[in-house]
Amino acid sequence: MHDTVIAHASLVRFRGLLALLRPRQWVKNLFVLAPLLFAGEFANPHAITQVLVAAVIFCLASSAVYIVNDIHDIRHDQLHPKKRFTRPLASGAVPLSSALLMLLMLYGVIFSNLFQMPQVSLVVAAYIVLNLAYTFVLKQQPVLDLFTIAIGFVLRVFAGAVALHVPVSAWMFITTLCLALYLASVKRRQELRQSGSAGRSVLQRYSVVLVDRYAQMAATGALLFYSMFVMTARPRMVITIPLVLFGLFRYWFVVEAQEGGESPTDVLLTDWQLIGAITLWVGACAWALWPVLGAS
Repeated sequence: MHDTVIAHASLVRFRGLLALLRPRQWVKNLFVLAPLLFAGEFANPHAITQVLVAAVIFCLASSAVYIVNDIHDIRHDQLHPKKRFTRPLASGAVPLSSALLMLLMLYGVIFSNLFQMPQVSLVVAAYIVLNLAYTFVLKQQPVLDLFTIAIGFVLRVFAGAVALHVPVSAWMFITTLCLALYLASVKRRQELRQSGSAGRSVLQRYSVVLVDRYAQMAATGALLFYSMFVMTARPRMVITIPLVLFGLFRYWFVVEAQEGGESPTDVLLTDWQLIGAITLWVGACAWALWPVLGAS
C-alpha cells in the first residue's frame, strides 16, 4: 500500500513537471522547419539534422520561457477560474523549487549548444530576452504584446534559416509576421469573449471589435504577401494558395462557431480539417520545390 502511494505521488509529480514544459505548445516550433522547405533542402540529410537540432533547442527555450512566466504569474493564476487547476505551480502539483531546478537545467542545455551552433544560439538568446521582456513588461502594453508574440514566430523562422546558412527572404519575414499577428489577435479576441478582462490586465484596454479588425487586417496581409511571393518567385506553388485561403477560413470558423482559438495550438492539434489542409499544403510545397524538379 505504501509503495502504491509513493508510485502515485511520483506519477503526479512527473505529470506536473511535464505540464510545466507545455509540450503541446512545441507545435509552434514547426516554424523553425519552414526554411528547410522553402530553401529546397528537405532532401538533404545534413540540412534536416541541423534544422531539427535548432527546433529541439527552440522547444527547450520555449519551455524555459513558460516556466519563467508561470513563476511570475503564480499568484495571479491561483485566482484564475481555470489556470488555478491547469497550471502546475498554481495548482500545487509542482513545488517552486522543482520549477527553478528544471529552469536551470533547461538553460544549461541551451547554453551548451552555444559551442555547436553559435549563430542559432544567438537567435535563441534573443527569443529568451524578448520573452523575458514580455513576461515582466510588454504583456501589459496593448499592441506591443501582440507584436512581441509575432516576433517570436519570426525568430523561429530566422533560427531555421541560420541553421541552414540561408537568408530569410523579405516575403517569408512579412508573411510570418502577419500570420502570427492574426493568431495572436484571435487569441486575444477569444480571451475577451470567454473570460472578459479578468484573464489579463491588458485585455481591459482592448475590445472585441478592435481585435477583430486587427485579425482581419493581419489575415489579409498574410494571404496577400504569400500570394505575391508565390506568383513572383515560386510560380509552381500557386496550387498552395487555395489551401492557405481554406486554412484561414477554417480557423476563423472554429473561432466563431465552435468557440476555439484561445489556444491556437489546441485548434491546430484537434481540428481534422485544419490538419488535413496543413498536410496537403506541406505536400504541395514539397512537390513544387523538390530539388530535382527545380533543377530540371
